[in-house]
Amino acid sequence: MSDHQGGPSAAAVTASDVGAAMHKYKEERDKRIRRDATTQYMDEVDMRNNESMKHFLEDPWVPSEDPLSPAPARPLQDGARTEVLILGAGYGGLLYAVRLQQAGVLLEDITIIDSAGDFGGTWYWNRYPGLMCDVESYIYMPLLEETGYMPKHKYAYGSELREQAERVADKFNLRDRAIFQSTVDGAVWSNEDNEWVVSCTERRKGRHPVPFTIRATFLITASGLLHYLKVPKFDGLDEFKGRIFHTSRWDFNCTGGSPTDPHMTKLADKKVGIIGTGATAIQAVPQLAKSAKELYVFQRTPSSVDVRGQEPTDPAKWAAEIAHKKGWQRERALNFSSFLADVHPKPDVNMVDDAWTRMPAYSALIGNTRYVKPEEVPSYIGEMVALDLVQADRIRARVDTIVQDPDTASKLKAWYPVWCKRPTFHDDYLPTFNLPHVTLVDTNGKGVDRLTPTGVVVNGKEYDVDVLILSTGFRSPGASTTPGAGASMPLKGRSGRTIEEHFYNEGVSTLFGMMSRDFPNLFWPGVRQASVGVNVTFILDFHATTVAQIITNAAARSGNVPTPARRHNFTLEPTLEAQHDWGMRMMAGAAKGAFILGCTP
Repeated sequence: MSDHQGGPSAAAVTASDVGAAMHKYKEERDKRIRRDATTQYMDEVDMRNNESMKHFLEDPWVPSEDPLSPAPARPLQDGARTEVLILGAGYGGLLYAVRLQQAGVLLEDITIIDSAGDFGGTWYWNRYPGLMCDVESYIYMPLLEETGYMPKHKYAYGSELREQAERVADKFNLRDRAIFQSTVDGAVWSNEDNEWVVSCTERRKGRHPVPFTIRATFLITASGLLHYLKVPKFDGLDEFKGRIFHTSRWDFNCTGGSPTDPHMTKLADKKVGIIGTGATAIQAVPQLAKSAKELYVFQRTPSSVDVRGQEPTDPAKWAAEIAHKKGWQRERALNFSSFLADVHPKPDVNMVDDAWTRMPAYSALIGNTRYVKPEEVPSYIGEMVALDLVQADRIRARVDTIVQDPDTASKLKAWYPVWCKRPTFHDDYLPTFNLPHVTLVDTNGKGVDRLTPTGVVVNGKEYDVDVLILSTGFRSPGASTTPGAGASMPLKGRSGRTIEEHFYNEGVSTLFGMMSRDFPNLFWPGVRQASVGVNVTFILDFHATTVAQIITNAAARSGNVPTPARRHNFTLEPTLEAQHDWGMRMMAGAAKGAFILGCTP
């Protein structure tokens, strides 16, 4: 076994230990296999076209408008042009807009469009009590160096994360370049005009939808990974008579409190149920327990919950050790990534020094420096399981030291490798189950049976609830492996085929996982053939900087001659040779991806 961080402990794990763990993992995985797989959830189109379900998609953060009053003007009217159209106003879209400006693209040539009512992306939609980022704020919050902002805590809370998006937008004058409450329904490349024709719909709350078209020289899809909420197709979903909502559309009118006030006073006499125990529930459950008369936590698969160690930012340390030189945020993010990727030798100093950086087995998912031949895959997986087992056993033992009831404790233990589901970190979640009014309802991997008008049925037993909260997450990044799927729209290139059809017929072929031949002037931050990581903002910044450089360098090298109609009068796409070479580089490391096949769904 390699000499990884924590090597002596990992080396003590025997082949028998690994075999027993893998056997247990398979048992737990098999319980959770469902024939309906991802079709057990409604997609956004299903919900928008169903009168009884469309409330799940309503934006609770903007007021309903008077349909008889004049609608606010958009920055671009129907049929207007823009040089760069960015789909998404979250951290990704903001980074593209900023890096393009810094590379020389004019502000007036950039337009951002988003279905939300303001900037923020996932931090706009998610405002549930207890919301915080699980990656250190000093490396996760974008453009701290440029905005001069010091986060209040090591791990920022939701309101502060949203405020940073607004701060970036204001600093770089992006508000007047944004179109909000509007969806992109499709995009087609025009061979005649060498531009993208983008079909959009303005969906202002309280008004009828209004279709409009934007024409763009460059199209960048930055719609994010945690955007399209999942609602299970529970039997009886439309029969439930209580209040029901998804965590990403938190109903403070029902619970009381606000995004900045976690005191949910309206739940004091209510029986509350929350379905799901992933990263969101880990944060929301402790807050619900403080307010609800009774709380039922419905669990299909437990999360791995490690120590968080939240602490306020020390201004003196911030000035002297963290933000003390130019380029500090990038250096700190790279240092963090080095520990996650389990590189050797490691940096002398672990700057972030949290649980993420002491998780070398997570490199199985995000990548490490190992080269693995196909015949070496079984031994590689065994080595990664052994590397993970010491930490996994410690985290399971932590449950026993905190949760007083042995049966409840046993059901809160995660039995899968760390790379199968995003690990969580919280200091208050596990103690919540010691409270007399909090009940863990474990479904033994099967999930909820059905809903009734007054409650939730699990294993044939009904639990009466007044309020039901769906902490059922978002569409998997694995289902958003093309820019069209990621933005839930058809995206047709030079040949008239969608990018999904193109990949189906030609195979997945990209350059850097962010552009593809026959789709000129299109860029996206992908998960196929691209870089991935825990600190998504850092990856997005890398993509945005690269795209900005590609566009501006191409303008210089192409002999671009602007016209009154367009400032970037050229098209840009990779060569077949470049795509082939990049694809071969990806294939060289593909064998390591076999580990995901044994993961618990």
